[in-house]
Amino acid sequence: MLYLKSFTFNAFQENTYLIYTDTGNAWIIDPGNHSATENELLKSFIKEKNLNLSRLLLTHGHIDHVLGNKFIFDTYGLLPEMHREDLYFLERMTQSGATYGVKAEASPMPEKYINEGEVLKLDDYQFDVFFTPGHSPGSVSFYNKNNRLLISGDVLFKGSVGRSDLPRGDHQQLISSIKDKLLVLGDDIKVYSGHGNITTTGEEKLNNPFLNNGN
Repeated sequence: MLYLKSFTFNAFQENTYLIYTDTGNAWIIDPGNHSATENELLKSFIKEKNLNLSRLLLTHGHIDHVLGNKFIFDTYGLLPEMHREDLYFLERMTQSGATYGVKAEASPMPEKYINEGEVLKLDDYQFDVFFTPGHSPGSVSFYNKNNRLLISGDVLFKGSVGRSDLPRGDHQQLISSIKDKLLVLGDDIKVYSGHGNITTTGEEKLNNPFLNNGN
């Protein structure tokens, strides 16, 4: 069975996800843990479930999604995997933190990058990688077809979409990513966003004002 555990971390209220199976094999996606308390909460859950953490995946490189990268590397020896187009943000992490008044430890750099069309395997469960830029130039989403489950990062939210007014954002590209890559998957896809509550693609087709105003 495939399990998903979410944590809401740091001052930005970012959603960090642990995905794991009955075997205990696990990935962490967008580790936003920032304080000693948050680090311990995450570590305790991993220990309690006896998880073998094998990958650190990033939907994108904005600071609120990568604050825990160094902790994950120091504790579990994992380097981040991300799209190359967002390396820009990881390289400027400490400066970005200063801009927001957040003390940020520099992240380790990726050894490899993930791209559109890749299929990532966690035991018997496959996750397709979709390139979904607009919020950032290297945003990706992870989709598990069998469980109708999508981890969208900051691309699509319940009732909203990601900001495109940040450096290297592009609103039209963002809307195209959502409509052309995510909404076409069907109406019953559970969307786990980088902030806020779970939604579905069908609900967003009907009710999301950013997707129904002529864009």
